Amino acid sequence: MPPGQAHPDGGPARAARAAVLGLLALLAACTATLEVTAHPQAAHLVPACLAVGAAATAVVAQRSASRLPGRTGRTWHVLALVPALLAVGQVIAWFGDTGRDLGRGGAADLPMVLSIPVAIAAAVFLLPPRARRRVGSRVLLDGAVVTVGVGVIGRVLLDDVLPGVPGGADGLVSAGYPAAGALLCGVGLITVTAVDDARRRAATWLLACFTAAAVVAISGALGGAVALLLHGQAWFVMLAAGVCAVAAAPERPPVPERDKRTLPLRGVVLAHTAAFAVLLGLTVVAAAGYPLSPVEGVGAATLLVLTAARTALWGVDGRRLTLRLRRTEGYFRALVDSGDAVTVVLDADGRIGWLSGAVRSQLGWAEPELSGRTLTGLLDPADRDLVDRVRTAVRDGSVADGLPATVRLRTREGGWRDVEVSGAARVGAPGAGSGDGLVLHLRDVSDRSVTQRELERLAYTDFLTGLPNRARFMNALAEVRAGSEPGCLLLVDLDGFKAVNDVAGHDAGDRLLCEVAGELRTAAREGDVVARLGGDEFAVLVRAGRAEATALAERLVAVLDHDHRPFAPDGESRGGPVFAVSGSVGVAELRPGCTPAEAVRRADLALRAAKAAGKNCVRSSGEALDRAVDRRARLAGDLPAAIAGGGLSLVFQPVVGVQEHRIVGLEALVRWHHPEFGDVPPDEFIGLAEDDGLVVPLQRWVLRVATTALAPLLAEGHDLRLGVNISIRHLQAGCLATDVARALAESGTAPHRLILEITESVLMGAGDGMENDLDTLRAMGCGVALDDFGKGYSSLARLARLPVRVLKMDRAFVAHIDDDPRAAALVASVVQLGRTLGMDVVAEGVETPGQLAALRRIGCGYLQGFLLGRPVPADRLPLLLAGFRPGVLDGVPSHF
Repeated sequence: MPPGQAHPDGGPARAARAAVLGLLALLAACTATLEVTAHPQAAHLVPACLAVGAAATAVVAQRSASRLPGRTGRTWHVLALVPALLAVGQVIAWFGDTGRDLGRGGAADLPMVLSIPVAIAAAVFLLPPRARRRVGSRVLLDGAVVTVGVGVIGRVLLDDVLPGVPGGADGLVSAGYPAAGALLCGVGLITVTAVDDARRRAATWLLACFTAAAVVAISGALGGAVALLLHGQAWFVMLAAGVCAVAAAPERPPVPERDKRTLPLRGVVLAHTAAFAVLLGLTVVAAAGYPLSPVEGVGAATLLVLTAARTALWGVDGRRLTLRLRRTEGYFRALVDSGDAVTVVLDADGRIGWLSGAVRSQLGWAEPELSGRTLTGLLDPADRDLVDRVRTAVRDGSVADGLPATVRLRTREGGWRDVEVSGAARVGAPGAGSGDGLVLHLRDVSDRSVTQRELERLAYTDFLTGLPNRARFMNALAEVRAGSEPGCLLLVDLDGFKAVNDVAGHDAGDRLLCEVAGELRTAAREGDVVARLGGDEFAVLVRAGRAEATALAERLVAVLDHDHRPFAPDGESRGGPVFAVSGSVGVAELRPGCTPAEAVRRADLALRAAKAAGKNCVRSSGEALDRAVDRRARLAGDLPAAIAGGGLSLVFQPVVGVQEHRIVGLEALVRWHHPEFGDVPPDEFIGLAEDDGLVVPLQRWVLRVATTALAPLLAEGHDLRLGVNISIRHLQAGCLATDVARALAESGTAPHRLILEITESVLMGAGDGMENDLDTLRAMGCGVALDDFGKGYSSLARLARLPVRVLKMDRAFVAHIDDDPRAAALVASVVQLGRTLGMDVVAEGVETPGQLAALRRIGCGYLQGFLLGRPVPADRLPLLLAGFRPGVLDGVPSHF
């Protein structure tokens, strides 16, 4: 439960209080009946009823206080003693001889007199702790005014009683009870004013209890039938108010708050009301001819002085509060005006009630002109719902979506400004009467909007030609693809543009591009999008079918086919060279399900076909081109599943040692049998894997499967090496060494058994990072082979530094070695280079006995090719190794 909240009544406690309140009502009816009927036993029965009511109140107050912890319950434990003392006094009066005559003193008065300081102590305990009490001079004056006022009233009422009191205890009782009642009223008022909000409800009931006690005291002192009737009824009202006060007590002490210096409004209102009522009563009494005693006159004068002093202090407080309010408002206005936003306060009807800031410069209106206007009436119709949405969100306590938001606001002159709504808040607090208002912060962002639109234009516009650029064109292409209308894409490439740039210069080339952009814009139809993609490549998005798009492409080819003489920067022709410039166009239809990137790729294939056909022509993405594009897209989509789901396989081709006369190694070759396209060439799907970022998982799979296949062969005693081709993408990824180590560890293969085959062009262009990875692999014990040696270019100095153990000659070297002396000499030089650098040399592509004989004469140590053995799957490797015939090296054909 939050601190300071009234304690929740349990069922038994609530039922007990309800029963006591019902009992008090019943006893009040009984005493009224006894008094009205002048029952002969009223002198003893009425005190009995009063005693029963007081005792029941004491019991329920004590039980309720016992449920309150610590200091919170102390107040009500003390207050529970008051009805207990009152009950004791009435019991004594019941058995004594005083009966109902409160004007006579006796033993019954002692407990009742003791109850007065106990009640005052309970009120003091209800006040906040000493460090947080706000009982100042104002509150004390309010209490004094009420005390004096009640005392004066009591004095007036008792004027006829006091002279007849013989003195002693009887006089003290007759005069003391009304004075005590007046004191209780003053203390109760001080308590109501000084307590915190959590306890004010209980304090208010306590004030009602003390006020009823004052009525009890005065009416009891008066005597007479009416006064006794009033005395009894006020007694039960006092007890009922005490029960309600205990019920309203908070369960826990409230959380201390920072000191809030506020004016005690409740106290001053009650004090002035009491003072005015007393003075008005005295005036009426005096006007009726009733003489006022000196005591009453002094009391009235004292009341006037106290009231005047309190009024003066109220004026001082009001002046101080006004100065503070003005100072705070000045601070607030300075704070608001220091920003560049205009603060606008709207009432519940959306009308502008208050503005601050540079209103004229930001909104284009004078401040008085906007007061009373509805803000939505000044907004563009498309933006008017923003205010309602923001108001709803702020009222619900949530964050307004879409802020900051830019709206269009009409100025005094009828123009429009872009205004940003940067923040919103609710006016006042719930229950304050202004909670439906709204505070908005507005800022003129017209210049920023213009700049932003210009930046967007530049971001989507080619700076040279003014046409849409690639980004804008791809967005337009996506929009057409999202619709249902037909569309075609034309890619236009200039023929002969390079000669203009090389001979006439880049300025001439730029002017030519601008001319071509104008010609394309003129030739295109309304609604078509013409864009420059880059360089001398343009694109046209045609919102029509293939026939109309092809006809437009033919027109563009005709428009662009002319001689071009570059102009000088001043616009005059100086008789320079004439260039034949034309255009080639590729056409691709936008098909359902085809992405913009795929449409551009198909149009690019058609453009390449136009270039290959002699340029200056139009080619469409026909069936053959579409099949190629569709095949590539299908393979790219199916390759991930093939890698993950076992759609790939490995075959192994033997490498034979000439001196060893046996198979000394195996090269792992990956294969893919597609369910629709059949066997896919490795160059095709490995290229796809490199383009689509799949080569690393592909080669992880190859390393794992290949080393797993080699492990049982090594366990059987075969001395073999395993060669695995490695892509540059895997080497660039920086995880090759980790993947190799994992594959070797899982299969139990020694690192020196693995040779990583990397193409010559990759190794020659390897940076420092890749060289470090290769050094790591060599330190692990793995070998590195330079694959396809001779197909690219090599720096011998760099070759000597690289961690290469094996040179594998490209099959082009071996193809004519048996009938071309120059080829044989070249192979011999490679073999000699390998010996000099300490590298083994492997000749690939050995397919004829003549090639084999020539390589043996040269002294090549290792051979690989169909003549020595074709690639076989892993399950046939034992048969391959067992069935190898060394005689093949002497010209005997192999069966594998």
